[in-house]
Amino acid sequence: MASVLIVYYSRGGHTAKITQAMADHIRQQGNRCDVMQIGQLGEINWGEYDCVALGACVLYGSYDKSVFAFANQYQQQLSDKPNSFFSVNVVARNPEKRIPENNKYLQKFIELSAWKPNDVKVIAGKVDYPSWRWYDRWMIQLIMKITDGPTDPTSVIDYTDWDDVNVYADHLLSLAK
Repeated sequence: MASVLIVYYSRGGHTAKITQAMADHIRQQGNRCDVMQIGQLGEINWGEYDCVALGACVLYGSYDKSVFAFANQYQQQLSDKPNSFFSVNVVARNPEKRIPENNKYLQKFIELSAWKPNDVKVIAGKVDYPSWRWYDRWMIQLIMKITDGPTDPTSVIDYTDWDDVNVYADHLLSLAK
């Protein structure tokens, strides 16, 4: 039995949903998977885990500062285990942006973070204009207009490939063994 820890940051809840789907998939195969949200972390017993993944969503072209703070604070513990970083972003709605080398947000994380993950993954996110605050909606509509994305303020579009999320969960298990 493998033991996996997934730590994540979610702003609107979609990264949390993706993380939970990964954890459920790992558990369904008879493995242990603990999930912790940045900002609500308790004590982490790093010795209990065979693999650690850190995931975060992109908003306005970057990750929340708490993601960098976590990676900096626990750089050594993350590096001591098989590890992975996953980035959830809407630009990955385009298949070529799901390739890590083609995703500027993932590359920006690697460049700015003190922790250099051994493994990386890009997961397409979700546009959910109705649930966003007005200024987030407005700013993201502007970004979408520039990038030929959806701008209808009633749009709710989940670009996440849920089968690929399960493949990534299996990949985390392979790292743990």
